[in-house]
Amino acid sequence: MIKTAKIPLLFFFFLSFFACTEQEVADIIFVNGNIYTVDEKQPNAEALAVKGERILKVGTRDEINQLKGEKTQVIDLENQFVMPGFIEGHGHFSGLGKSLINLNFLQSKNWQEIVDMVAEKAKTMAPGEWIEGRGWHQEKWNQVLERQVHGYPYHDDLSAVSPDNPVILYHASGHSLFANKKAMELANVSSETPNPSGGEIVRNSQGEAIGVFEERAMAIIRSAYQEYLNTISDEKKYDLWLKGIELAQKECLENGITSFQDAGSSYLEIERYTKLANEQKLKIRLWAMLRHSYEEMKGNLDGLPIINAGNHYFTSKAIKSEVDGALGAFGAWLLRAYEDKPHFVGQNTTTIEEVRNIATLAFDHDLQLCVHAIGDRANREVLNIYEEMFQKTDDTDLRWRIEHAQHLDTADIPRFKKSGIIASMQGIHCTSDAPFVVKRLGEERSRLGAYPWRSLLDAGVIIANGTDAPVEDINPIDCFYASVTRKRSDTGLEFFPEQRMSRAEAIYSYTLGNAFAAFEEDDKGSLSKDKLADLVVLSNDLTNCTDEAILDTEILYTIVGGAIKYKKE
Repeated sequence: MIKTAKIPLLFFFFLSFFACTEQEVADIIFVNGNIYTVDEKQPNAEALAVKGERILKVGTRDEINQLKGEKTQVIDLENQFVMPGFIEGHGHFSGLGKSLINLNFLQSKNWQEIVDMVAEKAKTMAPGEWIEGRGWHQEKWNQVLERQVHGYPYHDDLSAVSPDNPVILYHASGHSLFANKKAMELANVSSETPNPSGGEIVRNSQGEAIGVFEERAMAIIRSAYQEYLNTISDEKKYDLWLKGIELAQKECLENGITSFQDAGSSYLEIERYTKLANEQKLKIRLWAMLRHSYEEMKGNLDGLPIINAGNHYFTSKAIKSEVDGALGAFGAWLLRAYEDKPHFVGQNTTTIEEVRNIATLAFDHDLQLCVHAIGDRANREVLNIYEEMFQKTDDTDLRWRIEHAQHLDTADIPRFKKSGIIASMQGIHCTSDAPFVVKRLGEERSRLGAYPWRSLLDAGVIIANGTDAPVEDINPIDCFYASVTRKRSDTGLEFFPEQRMSRAEAIYSYTLGNAFAAFEEDDKGSLSKDKLADLVVLSNDLTNCTDEAILDTEILYTIVGGAIKYKKE
């Protein structure tokens, strides 16, 4: 009887054994690679196995080959460099899509090039249709303007080439815009139009608007543009939005980006992203911050957080706010006046009371708070609000973020680590802004507190990296180069290199650092067993190649959930 009883037990054992063996067969294996895992337990490997959408094993070629079955796909990496997929730590996803549809001035070298682009666009537009564009930056032009105010051109040339079409052109930072005469007429702008709180209509010495609207003053032109948009059907607007999203996804995949942290989505966009995720129509993973006023969000947060909709393709569990503008548009809120605009300390674009109210909403609903702060005064004010909120709880792992954290007073740097605050910074902003930072802030403030990555890292602060696309180009290779060299790739201008990151720190900031900043480190950011199989294959080893070779690095494969979503032909 005892022997008979053992038979079903042995049968069950063998069934379990074969079931486990079956599970250990990989769907895809990647062999002959130079794999940098960003996993301190196993930093390097030769091969990697994927089952389903997750990593089955990372190890030597012989170890991974043992997981090969009859149907296993084998990809020979030919000793190319493999790392976790880039995570864009701060960008504007639908804004990136719009920039790929509308006029894009990121590469424009002067005002005349922009005027010429608008002139060509106007030829294709019916009278009354608005022309939209983005990416101009007066501090980066190679020609000095004869007529200008604070480096901004007058609208005359632009208005001459688009007399029948209102024009709205956003600054690269998104914190100011340029309007032509037609747009200003529709917005009823005159010499008597007052500056709104937190914004400025740039005028000449006679008090006439030259066409530039900074920070909150942008709403004057935007409201006129919105009236035009209201005449377009919802279906047509959605189709245009969706076209932009599809272009943004393609742009990300071609640049090795497998996840994107969106810095400010509306309720409508979050609803749309959730639907796209659940319908398996997202090709990369999105993580979004809700962006609305306190009054709009109060009593309207019951649907959040949204976690891993569509099998880890969409999450929204954070709120976005801001306290100031951008340095290039004189909007950064400073403790001391601008060097090149005396007696002016920038713009407090959202009242401290409003931000504090939004912070309370985030705290009460267990959501992360992510506040845009660029100037040293802005960062100090946000730190004050965060510390005030943190006194209400014993939880030391809230991971609230300061978006940009570009210019800090050195006394405030230790406060990030003390409160566990994430510094969500964009490496490419440093070298992009380098030509005018000292002009704005002076030598001492620039050297000690402008983009102080080394000081923050040495203090133990987590840095989340990215590009702020479409403010800058989405390309993570250029951003990585800026992070480890602090040099411009075009002119070689070096911006206080003592604050640069190491190669390992920069990769971490673009992978596991960003995952940690979103509470997603258990699923993303390193090539480790059971994590999502999101990886990128590059033509150069970013840990060892020369600085110059970084810029020549090409994206060979972008793989999301074990599926090849992009392959360089």
